[in-house]
Amino acid sequence: MASIIEIEKYGPSSVLTYKKHSIVNPKSGEVQIKNLAIGVNYHDVYVRSGLYKTLKLPGIPGCEASGIIEKIGKNVDGFEEGERVTYLTREYGAYSTHINIEAEKVLKLPATLKDELVATNFLRAMTVEMLITRITSVDSSKTILVTAASGGVGRLLCQWASSMGVKVIGCVGSQEKIPETKLNGCFETFVSNDKEFSKKILEITNGKGVDIVFDSVGNDTFESSLASLAHCGNLINFGQSSGPVKPVLMTTLAEKSLSISRPILFHYFGTRRNYENMAASVFKAFEDEIIKVSEFLPFDLENASNAHDTLESRKGGGSIYLVP
Repeated sequence: MASIIEIEKYGPSSVLTYKKHSIVNPKSGEVQIKNLAIGVNYHDVYVRSGLYKTLKLPGIPGCEASGIIEKIGKNVDGFEEGERVTYLTREYGAYSTHINIEAEKVLKLPATLKDELVATNFLRAMTVEMLITRITSVDSSKTILVTAASGGVGRLLCQWASSMGVKVIGCVGSQEKIPETKLNGCFETFVSNDKEFSKKILEITNGKGVDIVFDSVGNDTFESSLASLAHCGNLINFGQSSGPVKPVLMTTLAEKSLSISRPILFHYFGTRRNYENMAASVFKAFEDEIIKVSEFLPFDLENASNAHDTLESRKGGGSIYLVP
């Protein structure tokens, strides 16, 4: 028997229910993975709460984990039983001791990388890779603003961008988070409790504004983020932790020739080749310590609700993962 976390209805963390579940053999084209570390991230929170209605209910949440291949289905080449692997899936199912998953979604894990590092930060790092290499041009001539700069994706984005010589301004929710953003490469950081923080951005940039805003907060920061852009700037909204963004008039964008993007990571690795190339870039960033993660916070699978509560409190202090 496998153990799973199931959601029958959207709601608070209490809807995450621990259950026993039968294990079946993998189908043709699939491998069966014994999960060793399961990532917990804000995408999971959005799915559980119903902000993202992308999981068919009842269903098993979770889209990333690392583990070991236990069984291999027919018509699968290139994998062996016992190999360490990781995966991302938009079909969910990772909150489980075992998962049968298409081999196309599975990647071999470099021996130098720990299960908990990849399980907790692979999705985040793949998001960063998408943001800074595939959606817009980021280089040392750019000044960027990162909202939620001390968050899961935000801190990795600051690290990776600053390693490229980009001037990074961070926006955080409280004063005590500022020192961490400086360590992650921000040359300037401010607290976003003032919704009109665009005035602060204009002060920092001598009235010009920033070239790019990477915004994962959504409703609470969107208007000020847009106002913080320089002419021909780009606002990339990749999360909406404070709620959905209101519609934007095209005339508002035309005032400074601005552009807005709302990327979805899974659209950017629709082919195996893209998936492997993006992953190789991320694995190298981990190995070269361009991306540095030092704190990890494990929870038993049956305590998934506590893991979500800790994540949403924004006081977890580390990368959260479930141990099956």
